[in-house]
This record gives sequence, C-alpha cells and structure tokens, in this order.
Amino acid sequence: MPAENDIAALTAWLTQSGLDGVAEDALVAGFCERCIAVGVPVSRALVLIDTLHPVYEGRLFRWGQDPSQPGMVEYGRTVAPAGAVLGAEEEKSAASWRASPFFHMLQTGETVMRLTEAHTAWFPVMQDHIAAGMKGGLAVVNRFAADGVIGEMDAVYSTWMTRQPGGFSEAQVAILARLVPTLALAVKTLALTRMTGTLMETYLGRDAARRVLSGRIMRGIADRIDAAVWFSDLRGFTRVTDSTPEHVIPLLNDYADVIVSAIHAQGGDVLKLIGDGILAIFTTGDRARCCSCAIDAATIARREVVALNARRYSLGLPVTDMYLGLHVGEVLYGNIGSMERLDFTVVGPAVNEASRIATMCRSVEQPVLVSLAFAAVEGMRVRLVSVGRFALRGVERPQELFTLVPGGIPAG
Repeated sequence: MPAENDIAALTAWLTQSGLDGVAEDALVAGFCERCIAVGVPVSRALVLIDTLHPVYEGRLFRWGQDPSQPGMVEYGRTVAPAGAVLGAEEEKSAASWRASPFFHMLQTGETVMRLTEAHTAWFPVMQDHIAAGMKGGLAVVNRFAADGVIGEMDAVYSTWMTRQPGGFSEAQVAILARLVPTLALAVKTLALTRMTGTLMETYLGRDAARRVLSGRIMRGIADRIDAAVWFSDLRGFTRVTDSTPEHVIPLLNDYADVIVSAIHAQGGDVLKLIGDGILAIFTTGDRARCCSCAIDAATIARREVVALNARRYSLGLPVTDMYLGLHVGEVLYGNIGSMERLDFTVVGPAVNEASRIATMCRSVEQPVLVSLAFAAVEGMRVRLVSVGRFALRGVERPQELFTLVPGGIPAG
C-alpha cells in the first residue's frame, strides 16, 4: 500500500494542477496514472460536473475508455427547465441519468458506493463495465454546501473502476475516498472559471467579456475606438407582439440565431439585444476591413433570414424581416452606469446615428441603409448604391444614404 508521503505528494500535485488550470481531462488522466503508481489499480474513470451554459448541462471527463472516444464530452439537458420539454436525445440522456448510480445516491444520501457485478441489474451502465473486464468499482458524490451551489452545479460525480479481481480492497477504497474530494475541488475550480467566461460572453458579448475579465470593471473607464456600428431590428415586431404574443419569444430566438451568427462569423461583437433590436460593432483591423466585415455579415444575415422565413412560413408561423443601419466612426467603449449596476457598451454620436439610419429603413422602404461615412471608406462604394439624401432625427444636416447592390454577395 502507498506510504503516507506518496498520498501527500499526490494531493499536492492535485492542488497545484488545480491552481495551474490544468484541463480537466488531463487532470483526471494524471490522477489515474498517479493512483496506479502508488498502488491503487484504477482501470477506468468518469468524472462529471454540471454547469451554467445556454446549451449544455455539464461536462464529463473519462479515462481508460476506448481511445477513439474523446476525453471530454459536453452533455445535454437531463432535466427540462420550467415550461420546456426535452427533445428525443435529451430525454434519452435523462433516462440514462435516472438509471445511474449517481441518481440513486442522490435519493439515498450516500456519498460513496461500492459497485459490483450484482449491480448490473440495478444500473445498466455496469453491464458495459463488466463487459469491458471491470471487476468492481466505486461511485463517489462530492456534494457542495448550499452556498456553493450554482444552478444545477451542486456536486462533482465520479466513478472509479478496476480490473483487479474482487474490486478495490478496503484500504484502496479508503485512499480513493480520501483523495477524490481534492480532485473534485480542482474540477469545481476549473468549472467555475470556465463558467464565468461563458456567462460573460453570453450576456456581454465576446470582446466585452474579455475586457471585463481582464479587469476593466471601473465605472467611467472607456476607450475611444474606431468601429463599424450595426443597429438592426425586426419589421412589424409590435404587430406580432400584439396579435400573437405566444409567438414572440420563439420568433425573437429564431431571428437572433441567424443574425447573431452572421455577425459573429465575420468577427463582429454583439453588445446588446434590445427587444427585437441588436447593437453590434466590428473592430477587426483597419476601418476598411471593419466595414467589409459588416457588409459581409449584412449580406449573409439577409440571406439566412430569407431561408428562415421559408421554414417558418411552411410551419404556419409568423415571419418578419430585418431592418439594418450601418455607420462607422469613433465611439466610447467601456463601463457606464451606477455603482451597483454597470453596462459594458458603446456610446457616442456614431451609435445614435446608426440607430437613426436603421429607423429610416421603414420610410425609405429599404432593408439595409448605410451612412455616407461608411460608403466613403475605401472599397465600399462598389458594393453600395445611393438611395438619396435624407434628414435624420438628431443629426444636423441631411446626408446621402446607401443600400447594398442588388444581388450582392460577401466579398472574398
């Protein structure tokens, strides 16, 4: 059996690896290899933890499985959110979860449970383990205190299997029960770090999230940046809201999916979803590159909205279109708000002008309008056509506006 200093060394390695931010699958693999080295014959391991993510419920990390399988897998919902229904694949995952040792342990309150061949009748997953030559194992649930629970992230779950005849000895079980909590703490720390980044990107946008996480959190601190500004909204949204309110959220989600994806695909950052409106900026490279990316995103978004409308129309669902204003100029980019509630966004005349231009789409009867400053950028005029001069509310002088050349395609 391992000496006390071997166990202390393994614990120290786990602690340092967690502090270093070693990836969870590498952490699990390193832990298993070190367990074997000190006399605990782990042959297969599975560690999972829930998280807060708009798509996935959590992540699982495995070691000792078929090498063709990835060491990390993101899994879908096993519990439907209030008012939602699980899809076929999610329901399959949910059924598998309900038939797992972990679900059983949550009902009984156990934290450590020996797994043997006798459990094949209880837990279908044991049939796979036995078929792979496992002789027994251990399931462990490391629960968090109430104050440490975030959403569904309430524990780290793990199974440890061995090919050793008779399974793990009592002494080996005791060692695993002693070491696994430290591994669980390291996994939780890494999960919290990743979750913070995911939530920041989901609610603030990718670039704003990076800036906030880098420490740009003081009120009144803002950068002057040159950006192509995108302001779009949906045609007839108020009508949909008034006539078929039950369709509002699915409609917003469908159109946001295609529009935001087009913006992200061209390197843009979505800063705000304001009802049916979207505020985004393009800051990639020089001004010509920013404007080109914005035009590409607009062209792709228009194309995807047409395809989405065809799908929704075939299902008898309400359809709409996108109005878009594009402008370019200097904006202030940073924290704005009160001491208790900050917003990381852009402000300035260029943002206001983009909003006014988007509003003009209705009266000009054009889905996309572009400012004179935007059209004057090198390489833009060949992709745009003038629609005349117009007075914009809050803008001192009338200005010439442009729209996309009919049938235009993304450059490059």
